[in-house]
Amino acid sequence: MKEHIVIVGSVALDSITTPFGKINRGVGGSSVYSSLAASFFSPVAIIGVVGADFPGGFLAKLNKKGINTDGIKREPGKTFFWRGKYSWDISTAISLDTQLNVFEKFDPSVPEYLRASKHLFLANIDPVLQKKVLKQMKPRKSGGFTALDTMNFWIESKKKHIGALLPGLGALLINEAEIRQYTGEHSIIKAARQLLKKGVKTVVVKKGEYGVGCFSQKGMFFLPAYPLEDAVDPTGAGDSFAGAFMGYLASSGKITWKSIKKAAAYGTVISSFTVSGFGVNGLIDLKKSDVDKRYREFVELVHFEEVRRIGG
Repeated sequence: MKEHIVIVGSVALDSITTPFGKINRGVGGSSVYSSLAASFFSPVAIIGVVGADFPGGFLAKLNKKGINTDGIKREPGKTFFWRGKYSWDISTAISLDTQLNVFEKFDPSVPEYLRASKHLFLANIDPVLQKKVLKQMKPRKSGGFTALDTMNFWIESKKKHIGALLPGLGALLINEAEIRQYTGEHSIIKAARQLLKKGVKTVVVKKGEYGVGCFSQKGMFFLPAYPLEDAVDPTGAGDSFAGAFMGYLASSGKITWKSIKKAAAYGTVISSFTVSGFGVNGLIDLKKSDVDKRYREFVELVHFEEVRRIGG
């Protein structure tokens, strides 16, 4: 039986408007997107908090996807709410309204039976809470892996707390602007090397519509985004990438540079489905066979020539 990936992050209700349509109070949040993405590869346990207004039927949908929701607390009050919009340049969100509600006092608690889990993803929340979750986990078995996501707000306000989490970290997932902000380096290659020196084993730089870059002591690896004719809502794309990245690694049995590369490819593929629909609609009814089909197409798109043949 496969072990659960423990994912800790926000659960939200989002109202989103783009030039291609809108959604009103749809389910979202970093842990929801990442859990749905990871569930294509491994069992998932989600840790979060919701209010009385959160649709109970959605938790049942998560359960059907193999996502354990025992760690989601329902508190009196309203669920974390975000309203935003995108212009024709849908790479950047414009926040119109953020209401933390019950998430403001989120105190993550990992159920005892999940504390020995080998794989942990700390989605984008306060680094103080990320550290609290880490302290709850039992000593990791061989092959355990922890990944962490963050954002510009935490880099600006709690950089030292993020820094304390980096030594020995399996993977840091961060976008281009954030890695430049954190390191003070314009070059993402120099920035990634700086983070590797701080003890991060793998640095994953999310580049939005331009793909992703992975860095480790083994080298560097870049992938483009999957080409889409219609991308309607980029909300949750980075979280979906992270979830699929973690899900594949957990299912691969061993963390290697080769499996990191393949995990990044699956993350790219899953996030392409996310942006093809509004909110989680691109993921909730998605089939693994569709994921695998697009993965094969993606491999063909990026394949050029075996390295050993170059110059031969």
